[in-house]
Amino acid sequence: MTGAPVGDLVAAAVERRTAVPSFNVIGLEHAEGIVLGASRAGIPVLLQISENAIRFHGGGMRPLIAACRELAEAAPVDIGIHLDHIEDPVLIDEGIALGSAFGIGSIMVDASTLDYADNVRTTADAVGRAHAAGLWVEAELGAIGGKDGAHAPGVRTDPAEAASFVAATGVDGLAVAVGSSHAMATRDASLDLELIAALAAAVPVPLVLHGSSGVPDDVIREAVAAGIRKINVGTALNIAYTGSVRSFLDADDRATDPRKYVAPARDAVADLVQRFCEVISPALLSRKASR
Repeated sequence: MTGAPVGDLVAAAVERRTAVPSFNVIGLEHAEGIVLGASRAGIPVLLQISENAIRFHGGGMRPLIAACRELAEAAPVDIGIHLDHIEDPVLIDEGIALGSAFGIGSIMVDASTLDYADNVRTTADAVGRAHAAGLWVEAELGAIGGKDGAHAPGVRTDPAEAASFVAATGVDGLAVAVGSSHAMATRDASLDLELIAALAAAVPVPLVLHGSSGVPDDVIREAVAAGIRKINVGTALNIAYTGSVRSFLDADDRATDPRKYVAPARDAVADLVQRFCEVISPALLSRKASR
């Protein structure tokens, strides 16, 4: 099935008061595991390729995105492709230029390390060009925790400022700082659910939760109920993948064929993706069961 446009997937989540599960891809096995898990759950998801992942692959985004496009087209569920946390202007331009030819449905223009005025100016410029290419655009305000510089723990997005930012930039989705943090290895983050509700009431575009690997299942459900419409998961997949590889190699110190330990690692990613889909989008599962 050809991947649906990201904007359509998010719009459907808004209508159903659920969220689009969005998973970060590092390599082909990550992407395969994500698609397998989503297919088992029967839930549309996004494959997300970050600037860090692009750098890991030598700075070229085409091979990995092309692989994701092929997986999306062969999947039995709708799979969108999203460029995540793109800060480099050259990569922003490349992502917009590749656009629909490579199956890219959306891009996160991350200018959050800049001051407010420069964030607005940079984001608005990219939004105009991305919209002309048919892309849905996400941006960030309030600096999600867990990274250096502007990504400081404890920062919170102000609803009034968020509404002004959206009006000034024309973005389609907004990543907000509400208590989650990138790269958490434990699931004990506490979200400000009242702030999420206030942001959802103030901001006319869907809200995005980053750092969701560190958020407990029940809190994820509460965040969706409060107004989050796209949920990003990355670190949890890496923990599952690496843990599986480590267990295999600990049990067999003579193993040399990577297929022997990468296959169960890919399956571990699929299992986790399926579970996250069932947590994030239970409304879609209940609709399937009632048919």
